Amino acid sequence: MRAALRVTGELSLTAGLVILIFCAYLMWGTGAYTAGQQTLLQQQFLQEKGTDEPAKLGRIQLGGAVAMLAIPKFGDDYRYAVVEGVDWSRLRMGPGHYPGTAMPGKVGNFVLSGHRTTYAAPFNRIDELRRGDDIVVDARDARYTYRVTGKRVVAPTELDVIAPVPGEPGRKPTKAMITLSTCHPEYSAAQRLIVFGELDKREDRLG
Repeated sequence: MRAALRVTGELSLTAGLVILIFCAYLMWGTGAYTAGQQTLLQQQFLQEKGTDEPAKLGRIQLGGAVAMLAIPKFGDDYRYAVVEGVDWSRLRMGPGHYPGTAMPGKVGNFVLSGHRTTYAAPFNRIDELRRGDDIVVDARDARYTYRVTGKRVVAPTELDVIAPVPGEPGRKPTKAMITLSTCHPEYSAAQRLIVFGELDKREDRLG
């Protein structure tokens, strides 16, 4: 009996250590991967932004840098390159833009998805956003400031939130909007947390 208890205890300790190492990898190891990808994406974006002929909408390939995302409420260090695409491989790189939805500043719905707990967790704190908070998107042609208008928690199958007019599929959009999407609650994919915003200001890029 003692031997069995000892073996059980040792196995439990080993299992606990493995789980601890795995959790550490999920929290920090995946973040290191994203940090490296962000460095490359931000360099790519800055290089293309500095050219005389910025990349046009249809020329941004999957995995390419779409824009830079900042949320002033989260501090000066909150700055991510947005990657084109929302499949698993793209979201490991940072917040992703849903292909086919509006581009920054354009009429329609500029839809972004991001991890909440792993791969640098860029959307970990979007639940803290309140009506009136700013979401700043630096595109190749201009800086666009969106103003948060609301939040919702929806089922993963509720796709009308990414429609050109959120919640009203089939309706033609008349203004520029932004939608942020992430898993909800934390450490679960049971639902989606959605943050909505509308374009408040455009500042053209000089040069």
